[in-house]
Amino acid sequence: MLELIPHPADHVVAMRVGGIVTAQELQRAIDAIEAAKRDHPMISMVAELDDLRWMTLTALLKDIGYGLTQLGNLDRYHRAAVITDKAWITHIAQLEDRLFKAMEIRTFPSREHAAAMQWVGELPRGAHENPDEDGYHGA
Repeated sequence: MLELIPHPADHVVAMRVGGIVTAQELQRAIDAIEAAKRDHPMISMVAELDDLRWMTLTALLKDIGYGLTQLGNLDRYHRAAVITDKAWITHIAQLEDRLFKAMEIRTFPSREHAAAMQWVGELPRGAHENPDEDGYHGA
């Protein structure tokens, strides 16, 4: 199961993942990511991973294929928050953080859900579409 969930920041794609993920569910997430990229110069993602067991083979291949297409676009991704209490998922996220230096990836335990949602919603200085949000008020 993969479902999109709301986040107050428009540039954030948020999802809850658990059980078995299908290719159809994964495609909805990919479509949401692509829509966010069309609307914003930089996006972030949050994934709540609870009781994730597996992806179907088709979903796994789609995930790998889409991931490979994004390697040249990593500068469009700012942050990824992974909310989980599973140690093995935390280790994978830490490895990805080391591999993909363009994007900051952090894990948060479930009890820090609010902190994860706040952190992932922040944009770097200069990346806001509205200059007032960056503290810039003209010369």
